[in-house]
Amino acid sequence: MDDGTQWGAGRLLARAAAADLCADERLAVAIDDFFLPAESRLDERSRSALGGTLAGLVSAVESAVRQHAARLLAARGEPALADALATGGPLVQDRLVSAGQLRDVELMRELVGRARQDVLAGALPVAAPEDPDRASLLARLIQNPDGVVAGAAMGLLAAESRRQGDPEAMATRTDLPAELHHRLTWLTAAALREHFADEAGDTLPVLDRALIDAALRSVSSHDEGDRLEAVAMRLAAALDARADELAPLLVETLADRRLSLFVALIAHALGLDYADAREIVLDPAGDRLWLVLRALELDRESIARIGLALSEADPRRDLDSFAEGLDGIAATPSATARAALMPLLLHPDYRAALLALGRRARP
Repeated sequence: MDDGTQWGAGRLLARAAAADLCADERLAVAIDDFFLPAESRLDERSRSALGGTLAGLVSAVESAVRQHAARLLAARGEPALADALATGGPLVQDRLVSAGQLRDVELMRELVGRARQDVLAGALPVAAPEDPDRASLLARLIQNPDGVVAGAAMGLLAAESRRQGDPEAMATRTDLPAELHHRLTWLTAAALREHFADEAGDTLPVLDRALIDAALRSVSSHDEGDRLEAVAMRLAAALDARADELAPLLVETLADRRLSLFVALIAHALGLDYADAREIVLDPAGDRLWLVLRALELDRESIARIGLALSEADPRRDLDSFAEGLDGIAATPSATARAALMPLLLHPDYRAALLALGRRARP
């Protein structure tokens, strides 16, 4: 009885020490969170969207790998292990979080950008059409006599449906860039191996082979060309709007709540990749976006309509400040705006290297 008492006391002391450490860690996180500048903190809508997106992506990859690996194990004479792998709730996300593997900068850049874009697109004001008998922008593009434009517009409609309104489709695909999808797939396979290793016992090599084959299948079947962002870029390229066509087209994309196309049109016109253009559009300060619009020779009225629509959709934007600065924005020469944007137009890897060196140079 004495040994049992000592053992119980030891466990209690160990738990108490661990609780002290956890309390210190929680306090450190709370302090960091409190001192974050407001402009850097995710708002509740974006945080919720990000959480749902992340959970959906990891669940999609986990489900695909588990189900295919289970089928392979059953076919290879391991029905018990196959049943264990195929059943039970999701387990990968918690493991990847605890290992710090989801704090990947590129992954989170993509997911935060996607979450913020979805929130902003959903909040854009519904503008009454100037001509009530005129079809919406995307509907007109789908009927365009140019088959390339029509096909790309139909593709955008399908991609938006998959991303926003088809839970079954999103349960089986990540819509991630290929490199990020590959990385997440292999991390998922490793987490499953870790979890089921003890249950596999002597058949661990069989489990390894099944998980590897299932991961390779997921990697090889992923087509990043079907992503909403890629489809929007194809439509922007097919339209290839001239300078005089771009302003009304950008205004109408926002009125039609097609934010992905708005971003893609800017990216195509400037030669940026989609992620960089999205970052500029989503920045609540707006300064880079106003320079972009002037570099693309948009007039004062078009910039005003775009700024108003974005300000109504995003409470972080200062509409009064934008209104006060509108004359100065409109008066900025296009050549001056283009010169100011030159660093953004450098090769992305080159620009990232310059930024990395700049960060290291600070004390």
